[in-house]
Amino acid sequence: MQEYLKLLNYIPISKNFPVNFNLSPEKVPLQIKMEINLFNILEILGTAAFAISGALSAMNRKLDVFGIFIIAFVTGIGGGTVRDILIGSTPVTWMENIIYIYLIGIVTILAIIFRKKINYLKTSLFLFDTIGLGIFTIIGVETGIQNNLDPIISIALGVMTGTFGGVIRDILCNEIPVIFRKEIYATACLIGGLVFIILHELGVEREIIYIVTSLIVISIRLVVVKFKISLPSFYLSSEEK
Repeated sequence: MQEYLKLLNYIPISKNFPVNFNLSPEKVPLQIKMEINLFNILEILGTAAFAISGALSAMNRKLDVFGIFIIAFVTGIGGGTVRDILIGSTPVTWMENIIYIYLIGIVTILAIIFRKKINYLKTSLFLFDTIGLGIFTIIGVETGIQNNLDPIISIALGVMTGTFGGVIRDILCNEIPVIFRKEIYATACLIGGLVFIILHELGVEREIIYIVTSLIVISIRLVVVKFKISLPSFYLSSEEK
């Protein structure tokens, strides 16, 4: 393998135009490479949860198989892609590790196969979207901290990581994104991100912060929807228009 890569590093296209591909074993594209830790496990779970929510939303809109896979894919990787682009981490995570492609494909197929077992698509969609929201929020905040960003910027990064997958999903499904409605959605991310920063400053262990913060975001979403708590909305009356 080493000799093969060295040979590819210098292939003359013509006598006056050599090309250096700079290939090395570490740069072979689309490898399955992932360190097993709680952070990466949470990212996998969040991606799966958002992908399922995307698949359910697509099926609820009666899209074809291709449409279901596309919506599931962009929902699963949307928030993480925005996060990586904002911090200048390119190629983005799913382009460097093919495990995310396999993961989204598998969970989408399972969602299609067991669609009849899911009696309440709307309830299931809400549940998986909430799980993805909680997990991706803490991943975004942690990424900001690891890149030495200001705490406020880290919280904002967490909010965008948690919400943008759902925003893209809703836009493609011709719906007003949840984040722009009266429902408490991004606010839950803000609270979770703030708790994450506080616990981090207090020196609490990372694993505990991950679990506590994600559960806080998920719990807030469950409570506000159950008791129909929402933010005030404002609109122009006919006279003001």
